[in-house]
Amino acid sequence: MSSWPLMQVQMPMRSLLEKERQELLTSARIGRLGCVNDGEPYVVPINYFFEGGSVYSHSLPGHKIEILRSHPRACLQVDDIENDFNWRSAIAYGNFEEIHEPGERRAILRKLLSHFPLLTPVESTMAQDASAPDSVVFRLRIDRITGMAEGETDLLVNP
Repeated sequence: MSSWPLMQVQMPMRSLLEKERQELLTSARIGRLGCVNDGEPYVVPINYFFEGGSVYSHSLPGHKIEILRSHPRACLQVDDIENDFNWRSAIAYGNFEEIHEPGERRAILRKLLSHFPLLTPVESTMAQDASAPDSVVFRLRIDRITGMAEGETDLLVNP
């Protein structure tokens, strides 16, 4: 019987297939929204859902919304990390668009609440203070998605 140790060997990274990128965007619940503010990256976590080629979310008016209004090009990064050697990551690039039409806003907010029943501080603030500012409902109309993955395998290695 061999006494060779069982060791983890890092596998090379690979590009995600289009189907895998779409699935990762659809299944993730939190992403990191990236935009540019005065030439500097600005990244914040958001709850979102992905449907019909767009990422949908909402926010109270503030710094993030001001940045997106002035520079609508943005991205959303999502990942699924099992451990240091087993992960997937995708970045969806697109343009910020505010949704103003009342029926579409309601439909998107309903979908957000169905995905996230306990949602974010936006709803807490609105529930506690009737004079809280209106939520900004928006989408990123996605035009490109990139993605990478790294996997692991167990190999018997001779010491």
